[in-house]
Amino acid sequence: MKNNSRLLYILALIRFILPFLLQNSYYQLHRDEYLYLAEGHHIAWGFMEVPPMMSLLAGISGLLGTGAFWIKIWPALFGSFTFLLVGKTILSLGGKTFALVLGWLPFVMDGYMRLFFLFHPNFLDVFSWTAMAFTIVRYIQTQQNKWLYLFGISAGLGMMSKYSVAFFSASLLAGILLSRQRKIFINRHFWYSLLIAALIFLPNLIWQYNHRFPVIHHMAELQQEQLQYVQTTDFIISQFIMNLPCVFIWIAGLVFVSLSPQGRSYSLVGWAWLVVIALLIVLRGKDYYALGAYPILFAFGGYYLEQATAKKWKWARYALLSFSLALGIFAMPLIMPMAKPERLVKYYQATGLNKTGAFKWEDQQFHPLPQDFADMIGWKEMAMKAGLVYNSLPPEQKAKTLIYCRGYYSAAALNYYRKEANLPEVTSDNASFLLWFPDKVNIKNLLLVAHHIPGSDDRAFRQFEKMTVKDSVNMPLFRENGMKFILYENGNDSLDNIIEEGIKKMKSQYRR
Repeated sequence: MKNNSRLLYILALIRFILPFLLQNSYYQLHRDEYLYLAEGHHIAWGFMEVPPMMSLLAGISGLLGTGAFWIKIWPALFGSFTFLLVGKTILSLGGKTFALVLGWLPFVMDGYMRLFFLFHPNFLDVFSWTAMAFTIVRYIQTQQNKWLYLFGISAGLGMMSKYSVAFFSASLLAGILLSRQRKIFINRHFWYSLLIAALIFLPNLIWQYNHRFPVIHHMAELQQEQLQYVQTTDFIISQFIMNLPCVFIWIAGLVFVSLSPQGRSYSLVGWAWLVVIALLIVLRGKDYYALGAYPILFAFGGYYLEQATAKKWKWARYALLSFSLALGIFAMPLIMPMAKPERLVKYYQATGLNKTGAFKWEDQQFHPLPQDFADMIGWKEMAMKAGLVYNSLPPEQKAKTLIYCRGYYSAAALNYYRKEANLPEVTSDNASFLLWFPDKVNIKNLLLVAHHIPGSDDRAFRQFEKMTVKDSVNMPLFRENGMKFILYENGNDSLDNIIEEGIKKMKSQYRR
């Protein structure tokens, strides 16, 4: 037992280190990582896109350093924490070395490697789902009420990390109700734990109320721009493709909790998986929204496969490991940006990987790179070009120039590289940047960073005497290739009032 516990922590340490070794240094932060880092400079109880937990972690990273390591350390840590919960579940069932290795493989051989490397709320989401499932499993095994309280804490902190935790919370409750464990509902400590969860989440709920529930606006935008394209067949197929190198492990876990007499006590996990998949299909959720439902199944699957191959079928262990390793290594350049973009493109073409759905972006078109990788290049170059345009202006003109980006991603990236590019605070009215836009302005010039020149119906831009396209981004594999730097000069006396009135009107949608 002691040796298995030591192995568990060694595997967790390897999982922590691996993603740092697999990313090519050419790549920068992901577009959304810049946004969450920006939120770290405006820590609050909520934001337009997410609850506050990401801003707290970003704020701590800001104190430790602005380098990529201090940003990526959080998903890497929580990836290892998530595996530790999987491993602890395996050990609690009586699993040994082979089961631990099987529980570890999904974290290093499929999509969880990338998920636990990007500074996105998804890593907190998956950890929270796993923690909630783990605490219920441990309660079933021990009947100790402390696990119910830890369930409530996990659910509350999870909701402060990402709202999709609500899907799994509801699914777990449904799983409990549909299983023999429904007696949990008559335990008063379970209801106390739910109260704790509600109290933890309350500050964000109050923030949402005071801002007229921007999460509803955000979900409406997602539905209109992205979720409407999600097809049920594609969603179901993706559940197998996302975990393909280790798909047999979670399937074995589902069989164990659903059909095995030994796993019957944990049938609520199978019901919870079924309910959350059904919920996401009905609500047209993206395929990766379900990733949190699988780690606990990996634990049961690893244990079940170890038991099934303990005697007559030991040779099958080598076949299973070989399958995972071979397929995982083959697909790793699709999971992690291991080489420069041009080299990856050649690999995808040579292997035929470029014909898979991984290359279909949100615009529903196929591209040479996976969208995440195209979102990890070009930002510094964009910031440097913005700096060149801005710093080419005379000092008296710079003092009266506002830098404005159409998209949150551009504003966030330019602010991240602001000191290096010698830029002032960059603004936007997109996403949470709207809340941070100054209520009062005093400008004569505006440097617009956008793909398109504003039309004649855009009132604010009609107040300038002169417009010049100063430069543009020319990086074909960059998702924002073609971004323009447009300088508007000599604004009239009405300009400040028009901007202030427009911002006030936009902010009023989120004020009571």
